[in-house]
Order: sequence, then structure tokens, then C-alpha cells
Amino acid sequence: MNKFLKITIGVLSVILLGIGLLLVVFLVEMKPDKDEEEKIKIQAEQYLEDKFNDNFEIYDTLYDNMGNFGFDYAAKVRDKKSNTEFLVYYDNEAEQMVDTYIADKWTGELETEIGPFIKENFGKITVIHVFFSNDRIGQELGIDPVNPRSYKEFVVEPAIRITVPRKRTDLDEKTLNELISL
Repeated sequence: MNKFLKITIGVLSVILLGIGLLLVVFLVEMKPDKDEEEKIKIQAEQYLEDKFNDNFEIYDTLYDNMGNFGFDYAAKVRDKKSNTEFLVYYDNEAEQMVDTYIADKWTGELETEIGPFIKENFGKITVIHVFFSNDRIGQELGIDPVNPRSYKEFVVEPAIRITVPRKRTDLDEKTLNELISL
């Protein structure tokens, strides 16, 4: 029995030590590197000076510690006039700094335009999520961020997800067709 107890305590100790080590590694990986955050801020400031005017400010950074985006660090930027918030980051594929300004601006415009119609026809609790699958759409279309144009002037296809917390009704299809024709 004494030998069994020693082996059990030894195995449990190794398991607890392993769990503790994994927890420490996880916590270390979750913390952003201050030097990298400062580096992206400097790069973003230079990018904003080159591409934008003085109406834009960097207000924070984003560390993608879970691999959700195509970057590790990004600067969070705000348009002081419209309050449009967007990201500026280094794109490894394109090997240059890029921004999501036009995609985020158009997303806001579209949500503002269709939001009242959706809330009126589907209910106030309805959740609307609009996005453009290509965050760099502004650069690809050659749009000047200082004089941005509306999404209506281009042939673009946004994705619109509408979450309605109720069962489907007979009028839903008709209402969706009306929304599409807006």
C-alpha cells in the first residue's frame, strides 16, 4: 500500500506540474509584447501621414494572440469626423502596411441604411451584422481614404447576417426581398 501511495502521489504531482506549466505558458503567450505594440504604432503613424490627413488618430493597439486575423499586431485608428474605427497593420502577403478604413466605413453606412428597415420589419431585438469579406477593398479599388466614396458607387457584395429571435413567418421572404431591392 505504501508503494502504491508513493506512485499515485508521484503521478499526480507530475500531472499538476504539467498543468501548471501549461497555464504559465498560456498566460505568457496571451500578453502582448510592448515593443511590438510600439513598433506597430510608429509604422501606423507613418502610414497615416502618407495616406490620410490629420482627421485620424491612433487610440490603441490590437494583439491577435489567437490567430483570428492575418496579423499579430494592428493599430486601432479612429476617424475624428465620422468616428469610424478601423485597423492599420502590416500585411505579410502584400509586404506593406494596409488599412480596413473603406470596408469599415462602408459597413457602418450599410448598417445605418438598412438598420431601421430591419428593426421595423423583424423587431427591435434583431441583430444585424454587415461585413465585406475583403478588408482591403479600399486599396484594391484605388479609393482615396481622404475622399472616400460610397459603396453604392461600386459593384461590391457585402455579407449581411440578420439574427431574428423568433420563428419564421410567412412574411419573412417578402420582407427579405424588399430589403434586397433597397
